[in-house]
Amino acid sequence: MSTTTYPGSVGPGPDEQKADPVRARPRFRRILIVGGVLFIIALVAGFIPQLRQRQTATADTNQLAIPTFAVVSPTVTTPGSGLNLPAEVKPWQEASIYARVNGFLKSWLVDIGAHVDKDQLLAEIDTPDLDQQLSQAQSQAVLAKRNLDQAKSTNTKWQELYKQGVVSQLDAENMSTSQGTNQANTEAFAANLRFLQQEVAFKRVTAPFPGIITIRNVNVGDLITANNTNLEMFHIQQTDPLRVYFRVPQEEASNIAVGQTFDVQVGAQSAKTYQGKVISTSGAVSPDSRTMLVELQVDNSKNEVLPGSYATVRVPQVALAKLVTLPDNTLIFRDKSVQVGVVDGKSVVQLHDVKVGRDFGVQSEILSGVTESDKVIVNPSDSLTTGTTVRVSAAPASAATPAASAKPDASAAPPASATPSSSATPASSPTSAASATPAAPSATAIMR
Repeated sequence: MSTTTYPGSVGPGPDEQKADPVRARPRFRRILIVGGVLFIIALVAGFIPQLRQRQTATADTNQLAIPTFAVVSPTVTTPGSGLNLPAEVKPWQEASIYARVNGFLKSWLVDIGAHVDKDQLLAEIDTPDLDQQLSQAQSQAVLAKRNLDQAKSTNTKWQELYKQGVVSQLDAENMSTSQGTNQANTEAFAANLRFLQQEVAFKRVTAPFPGIITIRNVNVGDLITANNTNLEMFHIQQTDPLRVYFRVPQEEASNIAVGQTFDVQVGAQSAKTYQGKVISTSGAVSPDSRTMLVELQVDNSKNEVLPGSYATVRVPQVALAKLVTLPDNTLIFRDKSVQVGVVDGKSVVQLHDVKVGRDFGVQSEILSGVTESDKVIVNPSDSLTTGTTVRVSAAPASAATPAASAKPDASAAPPASATPSSSATPASSPTSAASATPAAPSATAIMR
């Protein structure tokens, strides 16, 4: 039954309103909706700052997790004063003179230090045995020649008699064979005579080329034995010009060419300098020393340089290759190899095997493995591996600074109370990350 309200009449009381469920349901529904909206607003207002704080802390943690290194590029220079290399002075040619015949030394005509010409007589050997053999060979050669002449005459007569039928064919053939035998004997005795005559010529010991006698080991009356390598009669050296040998490192070998001129300094630093011209190179690197042998020709017309002297060859700057160096604190020593960390264009580390040359104290020469455009990490960690992403520091002195200032706007977006220390020093960033992480699970629980 509906209740009608007239003007001027009194409305239903509180008891009547509670008793009316139709009017109470919409009001309760509105209260629930308003309460839920207020709850969501409060939840969102409290969660967003924490979410931003957690994101900022995570970003700072990720940035701090990326190692930061300073990098340097290899220094490429050329030695300004050139390169001084040890050298050895040798004669243009030298020879040890031995005896070729047996006998006794009859006389020697030159002593050490004597300048001799080619084919100049140095000594004479008395060879009585050889002289007798030569006399016998001459007599045998003469006898063989006469026997041959007689055999030819007899053979000619017997061949005529054979044609006339006076002698048999067998006798004619035997006479022809006898002539051939005498011909062979004559040639054999003549060859033996020539051999002994050549041996007799060795009685005279002569110089094979012009030079200086540096050794004399014989005296008059000494027993001379042919082909005795234990007794060197004389030693001769040609000292004009001279040969100078030196070795260049493998890295400089390709810069040495025939025709180049180098300064050769003999003796002390104040000694005179001579010009040496490259006449040949070995064309190969020695596996023992990793160097290439170079030969110079030096004029010694005034006999100022002595063979066997120690010398120094100065390789000029223009003939040297570029010198690549790196600081010693960029080298990584692992097992049997030496490596460096090179940062590519994507800030990814690539480990390169390098070959180290000379040590200059705080720097080392790099023979291979890097180029002058590479960015090499300074003070690399022992755990550094290929593929590691790193951050390049602007200056080696402030290598840790980019980790804190990598995202300077991250702390400006949220309220000041959310991340008060995120833009401070790097040491405070891990603290912010630690305090933001536990707050995230509680907010999630509220959402659930």
